[in-house]
Amino acid sequence: MYPYIPNTADDEKRMLETIGVNSIEDLFSDIPKDVKLNRELNLKPSMSELEVANYMTKLSQTNKTINDLTCFLGAGAYDHYIPSIVGHITSRSEFYTSYTPYQAEISQGTLQYIFEYQTLICDLTGMDVSNASLYDGGTAIAEAAFMASSITRRNKIVISKTVNPEYREVLKTYAHLQGIELVEIEDEEGTTNLDELKKHVDDKTAAVVIQSPNFFGVIEDIEAIEKIAHSQKKTLLITSVDPISLGILKSPGSLGVDIVVGEGQPLGIPLAFGGPYLGFMATTKAHMRKMPGRIVGETVDVDGKRAFVLTLQAREQHIRREKATSNICSNQGINTLAAAVYLVTLGKEGLREVALQSTQKAHYAFNQITKSGNYKPLFNKPFFKEFAIASSVDADKINQKLLEENILGGYSLQKDYPQYKNGILYAVTEKRTKEEIDILSSVLEGII
Repeated sequence: MYPYIPNTADDEKRMLETIGVNSIEDLFSDIPKDVKLNRELNLKPSMSELEVANYMTKLSQTNKTINDLTCFLGAGAYDHYIPSIVGHITSRSEFYTSYTPYQAEISQGTLQYIFEYQTLICDLTGMDVSNASLYDGGTAIAEAAFMASSITRRNKIVISKTVNPEYREVLKTYAHLQGIELVEIEDEEGTTNLDELKKHVDDKTAAVVIQSPNFFGVIEDIEAIEKIAHSQKKTLLITSVDPISLGILKSPGSLGVDIVVGEGQPLGIPLAFGGPYLGFMATTKAHMRKMPGRIVGETVDVDGKRAFVLTLQAREQHIRREKATSNICSNQGINTLAAAVYLVTLGKEGLREVALQSTQKAHYAFNQITKSGNYKPLFNKPFFKEFAIASSVDADKINQKLLEENILGGYSLQKDYPQYKNGILYAVTEKRTKEEIDILSSVLEGII
């Protein structure tokens, strides 16, 4: 690695002597030989700083971003417009260098924006209390499942297969290690199979987990699912939502949901090659003491002035992890701030406008793509900003052809849902124009 690592051979020798080993190989002798690389790293000869800069620039230019492509890909991460003020605020040094606000007296600014964020999430979801926050949409579902298990003292979670496959994989990993039984409910024409759900919800069920709009973009019948979930005493209903959709859809709180979770990436957080993102969670007052993460409360100081503190947190979260309600130890602070700034900037009417434009443009795209009959809808159900289309052409071939036209195509459903061969999930946000949608439709027709 010379000259990138400044230690000389003499430095290396002295360090090894100090710790009592003769070589680097001896230092790693506890690692079995069959898991070692057993060869030199495949690295080019050392280069100057200028050469490295040129090399890295060339590598970066092999990537294509949404600045180069027209994006119709969603499936959990979305190309929404981010107002410039979001970046201006989050790039201030007092925010991007701040740490967990353990000492309230020197963290009032951080605590205030977390408090404002929590208030906004509660307003959006119709719930009583929110935390700040979770790693992403997947861990939010897993944490909600643990929370429900702790509240009900049951270890069975029933989850719909219309929930994002990545979220379900995260839950499976967490649940296995916690001894939680996981039952997956098949979909029926793009929504949760209610008859099958009824069969599996019993007095051992801690929670029913759904997503609406679901992974296929379809709006689930939350009212019917709520009745099934709550037909069993103590069983909770966990719903994962797209926060943008709440600009026009009924709030989960008004539909009887017990715990609301979701991915906060649409709220002013860039795609960023997959992260870091923001998981949000909100619940009722009855369950707030079991909620993981941080909760900021509003109070007054000795002078009677408005002040903020961390509240309802057990010390076990920090020093006795085996007794903690959760092992979440980051509040995703910079993303929490971005979401708060985004929501405040747009306001109620702005969020509604983003939601309306997204759903109207998505429906326009749906109609344009399917009008010839060469592409057919997979489901005949109401959807928000994503829809599934199938054709006689392989999904990967379609996406490759679209990429040649600088279009980032949709998500191939066959990867996670083999029954939907050649199915593609397209996402349309407020950023897409009529011209871009028409070009997409035209290129798709040319492929057929």
